[in-house]
Amino acid sequence: MNIQISSLKKIFGDKTAVDIPSFTIHDGDLLGLVGNNGAGKTTLFRLLLDLVKADEGNLTLNGIDPTENEDWKTITGAYIDEGFLIDFLTPEEYFEFIVKVNDIDKPTLADRLKYVETLMAGEIMNQKKLIRDFSAGNKQKIGIISALINQPQLLILDEPFNFLDPSSQNTLKRLLVDYNKQTGATILISSHNLQHTIDISSRIALMEKGSIIKDLPNSEASAENELEEYFKKSLTPSPSPKERGVNSLCGDIFRPSGNYSPPFGEGLGVRLFVLPSKNSLSIFLSNKKAVTLHAL
Repeated sequence: MNIQISSLKKIFGDKTAVDIPSFTIHDGDLLGLVGNNGAGKTTLFRLLLDLVKADEGNLTLNGIDPTENEDWKTITGAYIDEGFLIDFLTPEEYFEFIVKVNDIDKPTLADRLKYVETLMAGEIMNQKKLIRDFSAGNKQKIGIISALINQPQLLILDEPFNFLDPSSQNTLKRLLVDYNKQTGATILISSHNLQHTIDISSRIALMEKGSIIKDLPNSEASAENELEEYFKKSLTPSPSPKERGVNSLCGDIFRPSGNYSPPFGEGLGVRLFVLPSKNSLSIFLSNKKAVTLHAL
């Protein structure tokens, strides 16, 4: 499926979540979408799926504007989060619901479930329990499988490797590459797992503050060095010795001021207050019984 984006913008309050002047995703691309938290990856996927409305601009899927025509839905599969699941059904009931909606017969469903058998790993079918009672990893598998059942020409997966054990992650990587090669489908994935994205993507788009700032070909993992360099530069600067002293007390990133409940204080009523002054920091660890002052 060919996707064309033109002057696309989505704003939430005073934050621009997506701002893409022009971008084309070609038929058969296996596109990895990467970026730090808040870069706009999930919002872009939701715009593509007509789950949120753009404030400006437009996009087309094979020439179809998804806001005006629903023909694209029969050839698109997507899994963004657990909200896509009907969790009061069993996996079998959920998959049967999907094939009824897509006018797919049961023998075809059986064939398509066989295709993802290695991903299910004997943990999905015939378990006699509702989707809501599965582990997070198996819910993730159910969502991914549901997106593949209609054999889509466009497959969109947001953080598909989340919650999966290492064996399942590798199985999913092989499955996505194989599906792309066999069907010529356009596959879009977002992931914070940079190595998995580099391993399988033919092309990688790097997002920052809602914009696509780099469009990298990835033949034989050619994008790896450039992406690693970008993410090294985007890391938070190392804390000062004074800040490291605070970290040793609270076990987390230093907060310049305010009220913070460190992990060791959960359920104990412990609060940490950091009061910066010109030449020192005063750290107050308090609970209902005592207050202790530590000066750095």
